[in-house]
Amino acid sequence: MPPPAVAAHHPPATLLIAWRQLLRDWRAGELRLLMLAVALAVAALCAVAFLSDRLDQGLRRDAAQLLGGDAVVASDQPTPQALVDLAAELKLTTVRSASFPSMARAEEAQGGESRLVSVKTVSSGYPLRGRIVLRSSLPGPGSAPAAGEVWVDPAVADGLGLKLGDMLLLGDSRLKLAALIETEPDRGAGFINFAPRVMLTETDLAATHLVQPASRITYRLALVPAPGAAPDAVKRFVTRAEQLVEQNKLRGVRLESLESGRPEMRQTLDRAARFLRLVAMLSALLAAVAVALAARDFAARHLDACAMLRVLGQPQRRIAWAYGLEFLLAGLAASLAGVLIGLGLHQVFVSLLAGLINVTLPAPSIWPALLGLGLGLSLLLGFGLPPVLQLAAVPPLRVIRRDLGAPKAGSLLVLGAGVAGLAAILVVLAGDVVLGGIAAAGFAGAVLLFALLAFAAVKLLRRVVPTNVSGAGVPRWLLLATRQVAARPGFAVMQVASLAVGLLALALLVLLRTDLIDSWRRATPAAAPDRFVINIQPDQGEAFRKTLQEAGVKDYDWYPMIRGRLTAINGEAVQAKRFTEDRAQRLAEREFNLSHTGALPAHNQLVGGAWGAAPAGEMGMSVEEGLAQTLGLKLGDQLAFDIAGQPVQGRVTSLRKVDWSSMRVNFFVLFEPANLPDLPSTQIAAFRLPAGAKLDRELARQFPNLTVIDVSAQLNQVQGVLDQVIQAVQFLFGFTLATGLVVLLAAVGSTREARTREFALMRALGAPSSLLAQVQRAELLGVGALAGFLAGGVALVLAALLARYVFEFDWAIKPWVPFVSAVCGALLAWSAGWWSLRGVLQRPVMQTLREAQAE
Repeated sequence: MPPPAVAAHHPPATLLIAWRQLLRDWRAGELRLLMLAVALAVAALCAVAFLSDRLDQGLRRDAAQLLGGDAVVASDQPTPQALVDLAAELKLTTVRSASFPSMARAEEAQGGESRLVSVKTVSSGYPLRGRIVLRSSLPGPGSAPAAGEVWVDPAVADGLGLKLGDMLLLGDSRLKLAALIETEPDRGAGFINFAPRVMLTETDLAATHLVQPASRITYRLALVPAPGAAPDAVKRFVTRAEQLVEQNKLRGVRLESLESGRPEMRQTLDRAARFLRLVAMLSALLAAVAVALAARDFAARHLDACAMLRVLGQPQRRIAWAYGLEFLLAGLAASLAGVLIGLGLHQVFVSLLAGLINVTLPAPSIWPALLGLGLGLSLLLGFGLPPVLQLAAVPPLRVIRRDLGAPKAGSLLVLGAGVAGLAAILVVLAGDVVLGGIAAAGFAGAVLLFALLAFAAVKLLRRVVPTNVSGAGVPRWLLLATRQVAARPGFAVMQVASLAVGLLALALLVLLRTDLIDSWRRATPAAAPDRFVINIQPDQGEAFRKTLQEAGVKDYDWYPMIRGRLTAINGEAVQAKRFTEDRAQRLAEREFNLSHTGALPAHNQLVGGAWGAAPAGEMGMSVEEGLAQTLGLKLGDQLAFDIAGQPVQGRVTSLRKVDWSSMRVNFFVLFEPANLPDLPSTQIAAFRLPAGAKLDRELARQFPNLTVIDVSAQLNQVQGVLDQVIQAVQFLFGFTLATGLVVLLAAVGSTREARTREFALMRALGAPSSLLAQVQRAELLGVGALAGFLAGGVALVLAALLARYVFEFDWAIKPWVPFVSAVCGALLAWSAGWWSLRGVLQRPVMQTLREAQAE
């Protein structure tokens, strides 16, 4: 009789094993630190990527509205007929507009107030793209003002005390106020709009008599394809128009297209965007370190279990696949959590930047989520998997010989793939191959530098540690701590380098965040001037300044202002055609605002030469460095100006750095003499209006010829924008701090098992727990202080380079940073060590003895 058939035993599928291992390791807490590091890095990256993606989509969607058409010809003279004919030839619909500053007035019956406004005239068909949103209007408004009407910003009506239906005086015309403008599609969101809008039809412009031969007007011709036009008609227009401008030497003409756009608030927002990208990149790099450390600790904990699996007959391939799939599932879970957190974070950014992002943004695309998933998997598989894959190669003999199967160097192939994937993601995030490459290379260089310096410090420590047991008067806890560090150079180097990398990122972000915010605050301080007064005649100066004094104005800018045209450089006549840049050509054709003063203005900074260094008999001139670069000027050059028909010559003795966003009075060129009585000039003043003062009306009454520019609303807008940007920067900054703390926990926790075994032997030999606690505390404080000092020194160098070449603000060396960083590093390492190692000394003595005996 044959034996009964035995059912074939099929081992569980590898995926099922991986799933069970994932749940077990998660419940045991062995994957939490690793997955937390990945989730934080992905969240930081996705928050920035989602915001950038939605802004880019919104910009592409609204670019035509921001321009007023698919392309625009802007010029300081009426649009050349050749370009108008070209648009007609290509079947493009056109709309004309012109804008210039002027004074609007209320009738005497409404109080007779006046204020500076930005006048805009539009032709029929305006706007070609988008629409004007009105806050309120008279019945039956069209898409633009009708003849005899004006549409104005609410600030105009409020400032002049007008309501709908009242008459507004503009030049020689009386126009009915028919609507209040809420938003204007092609106005842009300029950082400084000195005057609110007054819009009228172009047919009413002539009757105002505001346009004179010397008027400074910006003309714009907006274009969109008409029915029947070729699909690429706008692109062909831009190409051919650029050729016509070059061939016919049409100066003062520029083309704006959807590709060129109209960047707004560039300096501040570019700095903030670069800082946010830097924060996200540092989060990813810190997470790579944390994952590598946590994975190494994970692998060390699973050596015995894998050895037992080998004894029970599990093949290496199956073990490798099980752990590989476990890490893949862990990476997907952590990455998905990070993507969801990043999606929520970017909504916080949108709310923090609500003053800048005042339009409805499109829904985010899938690309930021895929980028986040790619980062998470690259981190976990590239930096976490190499030490774990070694578990498959653990020899079965480790079951009886614990000295076998210790982790070795990771798989170069897997590590290389992970590094390549992370580098590619960093380049995408940076938006620049050079910036991403510098970040990755600089980070790798810092790790190598820290490792080398830590190795040198350990070698030095081994030389100075006393060799006798008593230590010649050295406290026992200090002797044991230093000998323990010196006896394990590999552990010490890894720990110092890891801690230093985490502390470097924290120190770098703290330094840059502080100085970046300070630079923004200094650019527009809370006490910045909010009134600019021009056209003050020489005989009005004393009375004007007395009026300011009586109103309580103490500190204010007061400079003569001279209009002059640059006529020669080193004896060679200035002609626009000698310059290749369009800006240089425009500067060569226009008049400058010049001034003279006996001392360097306090809000200007010399970057070359010396003030008052002109040779005897010559007049010194100080030139703004941007103008000098554009026109190719250098120290020692001789400049000639035509000022109201008078030739004036001088020599460039210094170059100045001017912050044009500082809300202070600045000039391209300053003559160094304190007095130039022979030159025709007026005065310009800038001051902050005291709270509750009615100075504007008093100045208008006493000096009706003055132009008083009220920029208080714009200044409040600027400071509000800065506050919003700073909040966004600080918000993401907090998440990177959390990632840095995860690195500290991983770095300290990576030596947990080794410390447990060492302390087990020491306790078995009679060492009290209080002594071992002192040893542990001394070791953590020493390692943290060394790591902090190294990180602080490197952070100083990197912060100085980034401040100068990336964020473009002044940087002052702070020699105290390494010492403060050393103290902070010691305290952070001690705190992280207390949290990670708090159970090491609390294990029962018998358990530690068994573990020590098993060794």
